[in-house]
Amino acid sequence: MNTIEKSIVGLFSMGIMLTASAQTKTDKELRSLAVKYKDKYGIMDVDHLSTATKRALLWDQKLGNEWFIEFSEPQSLKGDLAYEEGVVRRDPSGIIKENDKYYVWYTKSTGPTQGFGGDMENEKVFPWDRCDIWYATSKDGWTWKEEGIAVARGKKGSYDDRSVFTVEIMKWDGKYYLCYQTVEGVYNVRVKEKVGMAWSTSPDGPWTKLDAPVIAPAENGVWKGKEDNRFLVEKKGDFDSHKTHDPCIIPFKGKFYLYYKGEQMGEEMTFGGRQIRHGVAIADNPLGPYKKSPYNPISNSGHEICVWPYNGGIASLITTDGPEKNTIQWSPDGINFEIKSFIKDAPHAIGLNRTAENEKEPTETLRWGLTHKYNNRNYQSIMRFSSERKTTHVAVGEKSVNGKTEKAESINK
Repeated sequence: MNTIEKSIVGLFSMGIMLTASAQTKTDKELRSLAVKYKDKYGIMDVDHLSTATKRALLWDQKLGNEWFIEFSEPQSLKGDLAYEEGVVRRDPSGIIKENDKYYVWYTKSTGPTQGFGGDMENEKVFPWDRCDIWYATSKDGWTWKEEGIAVARGKKGSYDDRSVFTVEIMKWDGKYYLCYQTVEGVYNVRVKEKVGMAWSTSPDGPWTKLDAPVIAPAENGVWKGKEDNRFLVEKKGDFDSHKTHDPCIIPFKGKFYLYYKGEQMGEEMTFGGRQIRHGVAIADNPLGPYKKSPYNPISNSGHEICVWPYNGGIASLITTDGPEKNTIQWSPDGINFEIKSFIKDAPHAIGLNRTAENEKEPTETLRWGLTHKYNNRNYQSIMRFSSERKTTHVAVGEKSVNGKTEKAESINK
C-alpha cells in the first residue's frame, strides 16, 4: 500500500482528527516528513514507520502548547451556593460583573429524582426536571448570595411549563439576555426539548420571556411505533431531531451566534461514546429569528456548550462524548473548528468567567469559573474550578526549560 488510508481509519478510532490528518500522503512524502521531524519524534528508522508515527507526522507541526491546560479539583463555594441537602443547584451560566458584583444564573429544583420508571406526570425524572432559573451574586467569586428566581416555569400548556434549565447569559447594548432549555408537558423519553429566551434591562430583572422558542428540534425524524422508547425510529432525522439544548449566544462578526447541543432521535453509541453533536443558529438581532446553519452539525463530539471569542474567531471546549472529546478547538469563522489541544479532567457544565481578558491567552477565560458536582444521585451543587497553562513536566526541585525551580504544589502527578 503506497498510501496511509488505514492510518486515517486508525486515527478516527483514537479520536484524533486534526485537520491535516484528513490528507492522504504517499510513503515517499511520509518518509520526507520523517527525515524532517526525526529528532522531534525520536524516530529510530525513517524507512520503518509505525501507524502511530505516520499519524503524528500528519499533525499540524505548528501547534505548540499555547492551548494546553490542566484543571484543578473543583472547590466548594461558600454562602448560599454551598451544598444543601435536598436541593439541586447545577448548570451555572457564564459569570458577568455588574455594579462591582459577580452575577451567575443556574438551574434549581428540590426533591429526589425518580427516573422514568414511575409516575412521569407527577414525579421528577431528572435532577433538571421541575426546575426554575435562579441567580446569585458575589463580591469575590467564592461567597455567594442567592437572590431569587430569575425565570420561572410557564403556565400549563406553554412550551416551558414543565422545566426551564441550563441557562446562559449575554449582555449586549445595555440589555441582558438569558437563553435556556425548556420542556413542555409530561417528561417522557421521547419528549422534544426546545430553547427559550428572556431579556431584561437589568441583571436583577424583571425578565420578559419570548412567547415562542427561538430554537426547536428538526422535524424530519420519525418514531417507530407508540412505545416510549427513544431508540426505536423509522428515520433518525437531523442531528438535533430529538433535543436542542445547552444554548449559548456569542456576538460575532456583526451577528449573534447561538450555539447549542443537539440530540438525535434513535441516538447510537459509537466508538467515541454517545452520539452528541453541536450546532449553531445565526440571527441579526439578539431576540432572533435564528436560522440554523446549513453546515450543522459543526462538531462531531461534545456535551455542554462551552464557547468563547478569541483572536477574531470562536474557541470551543469539547468534553464527555464523541471521538473528539477532551479537546479545545478553534474556528476563524465560528463554524469550521480545528483541534488545538487535548486536555483531561475538564469540569462538567462549565460557567465561564465572561469578565476575563480573552485575548491575553487562548485559554484565559478558563483560569477560573463555575461548574457543578454530583454530591449524590439526587443532588448537585455548584463548585468553583481553576486551571493553569502547562508548558513543562518536572519533578519537585527540578529546573524547567526556563531555569525555574518547581515547588511541591506545582508537581504534575
